[in-house]
Amino acid sequence: MRVTLAMLFYFGLVFGTGFLLGPIRVLWLEPRFGPIIATACEAPFLLIAMLVAARRVPRVVGIGSLALLQIADFTVGFWLRGITPTEQFAQLLTGQGNVYAALLALFAIMPWAANCWLGRLKLHGYVR
Repeated sequence: MRVTLAMLFYFGLVFGTGFLLGPIRVLWLEPRFGPIIATACEAPFLLIAMLVAARRVPRVVGIGSLALLQIADFTVGFWLRGITPTEQFAQLLTGQGNVYAALLALFAIMPWAANCWLGRLKLHGYVR
């Protein structure tokens, strides 16, 4: 039960951040700078959300949270933007999609990586 709640917390914080930043990226940044630069501008904020959330969850929640994230992405993409799952997969082959795919990979491994780094920092006395 605790792992499920941790998975929902991790997913919710990162998805919520992306849900809030998505309209800014799509409506304001993409028309001005293009999709790749707009996605790259959003990426640091998503990485910060991942790091903050990943430090508070067990290492095992990454893949389960990734599954929840993909379900939510496909649902929101279909209902709000009218993009089919096939079109969403095709977008992963674009430059913007490559940035997003890298963020998805980081999302999946971040709980494990953040807890490993935190453990090493504690071992060396840098973190209490």
